[in-house]
Amino acid sequence: MRSVSVLVFLFLFISKVFAAPSPDSLLGPDSKRQSGVPRGTLTKYAWDESKVFGGTFREYLVYVPEQYDSSKPAALMVFQDGTKYADEKNWFRIPVVFDNLIHKGAMPVTIAVLIDPGSKMTGPGEKPDRANRSREYDAVTDAYSRFLIEEIIPQVAKDYNLTENPEYRAICGTSSGAICAFTAAWMRPDYFQKVLSGNGTFVNILGGHQYPALIRSTPAKPIRVFIQDGANDLNNQFGDWFLANQQMVSALKYKNYDVKAVWGVEGHNPMEFGPYLPHSLRWLWRDHAEGSP
Repeated sequence: MRSVSVLVFLFLFISKVFAAPSPDSLLGPDSKRQSGVPRGTLTKYAWDESKVFGGTFREYLVYVPEQYDSSKPAALMVFQDGTKYADEKNWFRIPVVFDNLIHKGAMPVTIAVLIDPGSKMTGPGEKPDRANRSREYDAVTDAYSRFLIEEIIPQVAKDYNLTENPEYRAICGTSSGAICAFTAAWMRPDYFQKVLSGNGTFVNILGGHQYPALIRSTPAKPIRVFIQDGANDLNNQFGDWFLANQQMVSALKYKNYDVKAVWGVEGHNPMEFGPYLPHSLRWLWRDHAEGSP
């Protein structure tokens, strides 16, 4: 019995020492609540009337900063896998980060749409269908951009004054949500002109591996791109994620895109993109004071 107790103790000790770090241990002050910073609001909606992705149900959240003035158009930013971006105990904490950066003037007054992938399920509280997530996010088509532009954003615009300036429309995602964000801007650069990509799935799931060649052979589009990935990202039958992200950056630089890459050592997880998020937003919106939404 004593030997068993020793083994249990060693297991618990090793698990504690080598456990994945908590978000609070790695995130900086821009990702944490600060005193005196006005708080925006977060409102939940549901959508089950899609014509682009028929038969799907999804929930989405709309973040509105306290500084929003309905007489002035607000910038817009869309996040795929939206629920995890809204969670203030997770790695991204968009309401907190936006509150802090908008308060500091590091980004414009921005309304965020945080939207989950569609599911064939029929009601709230159901887990998203991961296969459907891939169909929406990984496909190199204009379907998802049409879904946002024709269906979701008009719903938000019924209640809020959103900018018509594509330089003030951004889109973000991680993993398959990242290639989805890039595809939306690639297909509709007249609508989205800023992209944040973390651990992007630019590999051969539904054709994403074609992007470096497409970028090199297509006239440059007015898109600003921030890409982050880690050297220990996935490497499997679909491709090498880290290599694919490096090839994306190389192609974008070759065509003189406004692009920035930050490389780390992590795997397919948010432990680097999360802490970098405030920095990436500052870079993405670095010249916002020169213009107006």
